Amino acid sequence: MGDPAGIGPELCLQALRDPVVLGRCVPVLFGDAGVVKRVRASVLKGSRTSKKHESCRVVSLAEWQKIRTVNEPLIVDCAAIDAGKIKPGKISAACGRAGFIFIEQAIQSALAGKIDGVVTAPINKEALQLAGVNHPGHTEIFTALTGASRSCMMLCSDVLTVSMVTTHIGYSDVPKKLSVKRVRDVIELTAAAMQLMLRRQPRLAVCGLNPHAGEHGLFGQQEEERFVVPAVAQAKKSGITVEGPLPPDAVFTSGQRKKYDAIVTLYHDQGHIPFKMLAFDTGVNITLGLPIIRTSVDHGTAFDIAWKGIADPQSLYAAIRVAAGMAAGRKAGISRV
Repeated sequence: MGDPAGIGPELCLQALRDPVVLGRCVPVLFGDAGVVKRVRASVLKGSRTSKKHESCRVVSLAEWQKIRTVNEPLIVDCAAIDAGKIKPGKISAACGRAGFIFIEQAIQSALAGKIDGVVTAPINKEALQLAGVNHPGHTEIFTALTGASRSCMMLCSDVLTVSMVTTHIGYSDVPKKLSVKRVRDVIELTAAAMQLMLRRQPRLAVCGLNPHAGEHGLFGQQEEERFVVPAVAQAKKSGITVEGPLPPDAVFTSGQRKKYDAIVTLYHDQGHIPFKMLAFDTGVNITLGLPIIRTSVDHGTAFDIAWKGIADPQSLYAAIRVAAGMAAGRKAGISRV
């Protein structure tokens, strides 16, 4: 459900009754029954959507633990917050804590094999910090709670796919976090994910850190030569089709980006800015390297429009579609990413 004060609850309610979503999977919403009731009453009152939601069965966590096979859409009531005290569009520690509990329960269910994957609605990083959750975002939470040895964020769409070597850190810290191993790990994770989705060998590019990819050491501290060049060479040796380091100001132009199935970027905004310019409404956030499938919307909590019934669910629907496709691929034994 994401942060209860954001747009996550209303997006999830729409997904629970969308015929396309229901044709792809049997959704299970980890959230709060009180929040569902409030959102339904304030945003969807009197509509056909409201009646559909009323027919969706709500189960407690204890009841959920006893269910072995999911045959119908469910709302798992985590009872993590007093819904009557929520102020839509406002940051709070209570909402941050509730959002984290929803994530925990979904991850535990996925690790236990009760569900095939997790699709997350947006959370608020400040609310998480107020709640004492010492993780900067979803990617780090999933990595820690699943015990993954390596992971990375990937943003996927029909027009552009990017993955990130570093994510939620300041620009001055990026060079300190780069290493040959880390760059190679992200190349390998990206290649495996794209092979799973495309069902063929993907073509990858890797950005440089500095303007013009460093101009052979003219700019920066030779980060390209020290980290990217050897990582790309090792990836090529292992059979991955990859090029780099490439100038980041050129690789995203229409003519260049079409040469590649995915582009590995070295820091958050190097990938996020071009991606959101091209695919903000339809993009999907995927965490690679986990023992479970995790996808998400590529937008935030949108507190300014929360609980108003105007949020666009297309990114959530796309995330569900990708997760369902990846789950089918895993069951077919194609790959694990």
